[in-house]
Order: sequence, then C-alpha cells, then structure tokens
Amino acid sequence: MTASSFMSASSLEPRDGELRLAGFLGDGDDLSVYRAMLLIRRFEEKAGQLFGMGLIGGFCHLYIGQEAIVVGMRLAARETDQFIASYRHHGHLLACGADPRGIMAEMAGRRGGLSGGKGGSMHMFAPQLDYFGGHGVVGAQASLGTGLAFANSYRDDGRVCVCFFGDGAADQGQVAESFNMAARWRLPIVYVIENNRSVPGHEGELARRGAAFDIPGEAIDGMDVEAAREAGTIAIERARAGHGPAILEMRVERYRGHSLADPAKYRRKDEPRVSPAPDPIERQRQRILESGQADEGLLKRLDAEVRALVTDAAEYAAQSPAPGAAELLTEVLR
Repeated sequence: MTASSFMSASSLEPRDGELRLAGFLGDGDDLSVYRAMLLIRRFEEKAGQLFGMGLIGGFCHLYIGQEAIVVGMRLAARETDQFIASYRHHGHLLACGADPRGIMAEMAGRRGGLSGGKGGSMHMFAPQLDYFGGHGVVGAQASLGTGLAFANSYRDDGRVCVCFFGDGAADQGQVAESFNMAARWRLPIVYVIENNRSVPGHEGELARRGAAFDIPGEAIDGMDVEAAREAGTIAIERARAGHGPAILEMRVERYRGHSLADPAKYRRKDEPRVSPAPDPIERQRQRILESGQADEGLLKRLDAEVRALVTDAAEYAAQSPAPGAAELLTEVLR
C-alpha cells in the first residue's frame, strides 16, 4: 500500500496525582511525542525491575523498542476510535490515556489495578478509554477487533477499530477469517502487524497477506514515529470513509526476549537491523535537537519528570492491597 493507493488523509485531563499519556501527546508536537515514547520506555524498564524483584508475577511481555508504533497510531486516530491489542500491550494502554498507577498495580495483581488485580500483565481493559484489551490467546484480538468494526459499521457511527497483533499471530486461522469478513463487508478496521521478527522470514511478506481478500497493505519502518503516524492516518481515514480495511506491517526491533522469562538466546548478535535508523526515541531526540526545539537540559528535565511519574506508579502498586477472598467471584459470569 503506497500513499497513492489510498485516499488522501485529511484528552483526557490529568487528575490529581496523575499525568496521562493522552495529555503528553498534546497536539502531537515533537516534544510531546518524545515524552510519550519516553514514558512507555521508562514504564517498561520499571516493570522489568519489579518483575525481577518478584512484585510482578506470571508472564510479563515488554514493549521496549516498539514505542513509535502505538504512539504514531494514537496520533493518527481520533479520540473515539477503538484500540485492541495482544498481551504485549502496556504501551497501548498508556497511549490510550490509562493511569500508569492502575496499569502497574494490575501487573502486580493488586486491588488498585485496572481490572482489580485479576487480569495481570496480559489481560487489562479500559473500555471507558475505548481500549478493549490485552488478550492472552494468540490472534484472538483480530476476531474481536473485527467484531468491534462490524458494530461500528452497523451503527454507522464513524468510528474505526485499530487492531494490533504480532507477526507470530499472523498465521492464525482466525486472522485470515477476520480479513475475509472485514473485506466482504468493507469494515472500518486497520490491522497493524507489529513485526518484531519473532518468526523469521516474514519481513515485508506480511503486508501482502491481505492480497487474496483485496485488502491493501504496506510495510512501514516501525522505528519511525512519523512514518507510523503518516501511514496510520491514511489507513484510518480511508477506513472511516467506507473503503474497507487495510494492513500495516510495522517492522521493528524487539529489544528483549518474548517475555521476561525468555533470555532470547536464539537471536544472533550479527542479525541485520530491521531499520538503518537508531532507536525510535533517540531518533526523535535527534529530530528535536537538530531543529532547535529544545536543548539537552530540557530533555533531561523531561526524562526526570517521566521517571518520577513511573516511580510513583511503582510505589502505588507496591502499597495497594491484594484482592480479598470475597472478590474472587465478582465479575464472573455464572
């Protein structure tokens, strides 16, 4: 999918003690974008520390290295558009404006978490922010996201669903079925394949997965937030205008193993980089410095601000009580 194959494209306020990522993004200026990606990076680094300390149990899948994708797509989408993702989704929650305290507390299995401490790292939801999970079943979000898009089409409400899944989920049968339904009914959905190379040999090929269904696709440098925003804007507005789904293959480097339990020994030291550009946050930092929008001193103060916010979230998670026995069966369908 090239720009020519698409049509032309045309916050939440923080409460006391909170600083929401949606507010960080502001009007999408370079400084706000830098700060937003930095928040995701520092949050994930802190989550890794808490996992090592035993405060976070179970599985924990970090988003480090992939920050530009979700920030770019959040900038491209409208506030009322829906996001749905896989279990590697802490950054998606932050990008949708979820409280860092609530996310960290949920990861720690505490009552103050987004799902009351019952969902953990992989199963968090914020429907009030039009965020519909966090799904541990590989590829499940493709079917659910297509259902959200069907509801949007049925209601004719002008909303678009942005559905994120990894290259490892791209071979699942429900993904192909979702493509078929979305194409047949011209549903307002954009499938974002976050290709962090968990499955070798998929580079560039995943963008063509929709060809059999007449779904346009494009391979994007997912390390560049501006490339993600530009491609996302075109695809989302095309879907909103009634022209059906699109596939964006965002090629990125995943800096850590599949989860924190994975030492990633299968990754070769001499593997070629997916992008010739540096780290997405460093790229944005250089863009800001070269344009004269800020100096090193301001960027260091932004980093300190973000670190303080993440430290506050970690302290809140540590202090929040665990769910009580009386809460075991609440929110359970019987």
